[in-house]
This record gives sequence, structure tokens and C-alpha cells, in this order.
Amino acid sequence: MATASTSLPPADLLPVSPRANLPYRLVRLIGVPLLQLCFKFDVEGHENMPRSGNYVVIANHLNWLDEFTLLLLMPVEPRLHFLADPTILVTRKFQWWLVRTTGGYVSVVRERHGDRALFRHVDRALELGGAVAIFPEADYGPREGELLPFHKGFAHFAIKAGVPVIPVVLSGTKDLWLRKRIRVVIGKALPTAGKDPAVLTELAFETMKKMLPSYSEPRGRKLLRGQLTHLF
Repeated sequence: MATASTSLPPADLLPVSPRANLPYRLVRLIGVPLLQLCFKFDVEGHENMPRSGNYVVIANHLNWLDEFTLLLLMPVEPRLHFLADPTILVTRKFQWWLVRTTGGYVSVVRERHGDRALFRHVDRALELGGAVAIFPEADYGPREGELLPFHKGFAHFAIKAGVPVIPVVLSGTKDLWLRKRIRVVIGKALPTAGKDPAVLTELAFETMKKMLPSYSEPRGRKLLRGQLTHLF
């Protein structure tokens, strides 16, 4: 639990913008080659990558690498803003400093159910032309190839802003080791016009369930498995 000295931040701690600031660009400039050195990324659906306009991207969630994979794949601009719970993050001084410096983060504290500041902040990010990344399972999935039930928040945000939803599935990120092969599938954009949040949520779940590739544990040496799996 966070202490008084590491109190949990409000949802609107950091400014939102479609523009990528200099620290964000520098971290990406260094981080992308580093990730490509540590892991092998097999990406399907490059043609479905958004080329213009803003959007909400949703993905299944297995481990810390998921956020970095989305940053690696999505365009630098419009700026990608993540929704995430900072409860643990605020206790890690370097990581929290990095997040506050680069921005692109909307604080979602689970104990603050119905936080209106969160809704206003996400709506504003989309109104200004920024992109938003959401893990609709709201937690790490139990194992490869499975999805937890989706929460409807992403659907409400996308429908209200009138932006498409880009579904992405990740395979291989639950347990990590050096040079592990990570599979990523980018699906076709899901239109939101005229959709009901419950209907869009169900459509997204079924779409991503079909997109999930099968997974089997590879043989061979697994260098730095413990260290990389629990790096963050």
C-alpha cells in the first residue's frame, strides 16, 4: 500500500496532448531498439495500423511488456495515453519520475470507483486529438491464450468521442526471457458510430478471442527468465 509520502495521484496529474514531447521522443528513441534487441517481435496486421486521426487501442494484458509493445508499434503521434493504476508505480522512484517526465499517463486508482476526473481527462485527451490505450480486462490475464471479461469503459470513451477502436492481441508476454518471440496481431478498426457500449464491448471481446494465436511453451534455453519476467 502506498504511504503518505507516496500518496496516490489524481487522474488529471499529467497534461494530455496529441503532440509527443521531447522526453517522450527520447525514451522511445532509446527504448524501441532496446526492446528489439531483447525480444523478437512477429507482427501481423500492419495494414490495420492507424495512419491518420486518433483512436482508442485495446489489448489483452499479460505482463509489463504489453505497454512497451504498444508504444513500439503505434505511431509517435497522435500521442498514446495509457490508463493504469499507479499504486505500485509511485513507490518506485525512478519509474515514477520517468512517467511524470514523459507523460502519456492517466491515473486509474481502483479504490476510487466512479472518479469523474478520470472520465473528464480521457474525454479531453480524445477531444484534443490524442490516442488512448486501454487494457479492458483491467488486470493481468491468468495465462496465455485466455481473456478475462472486458470492462465497458473503453467503449463509452470511444463512442462519446466518435473514434474507432483498434483491437490488438499479444501472445508470449506472460513469461519472458532473452530473445523470446512475441507475437502481435493488429485487427481491423471497430467502428463506433451508432453502437451501444455493451454491444461494442461484446464485439471487441469476441473479435479479440478469435484473433488470439495459439501458444505453446518453446523448448531451449531461457536466459534471464526470472529477471525479465519480473523486471517491472
